[in-house]
Amino acid sequence: MQLDVSGHHVDVSQALKKYVKSKFSRLKRHFDIATHAHVILTVQKLDQKAEATVYVSGGNLFADAVDEDMYAAIDALADKLDRQLKRHKEKLTDHHRSGRGSKPENEGM
Repeated sequence: MQLDVSGHHVDVSQALKKYVKSKFSRLKRHFDIATHAHVILTVQKLDQKAEATVYVSGGNLFADAVDEDMYAAIDALADKLDRQLKRHKEKLTDHHRSGRGSKPENEGM
């Protein structure tokens, strides 16, 4: 997965890039169809904000997180994206396989 990290009102250090890359590497194990992710780190007064758009087959996923610490915001962002990717993967793979909506073949005889 290609990962772009940029900053708005903050200099993105190598340590921040490495931390984002390590957190986003965990997303690859759930969903290997994710092709590209764009992460924006922002500082607004006392709030540190991390937001990301992940481009996957079938759509784009967006999440953001705000915290007083940038590393905590990145952790929360990775957790949100992890849940979204799991949900997206379940929608793709579990489509009409539960069998709950089908009628029995011998109904009405």
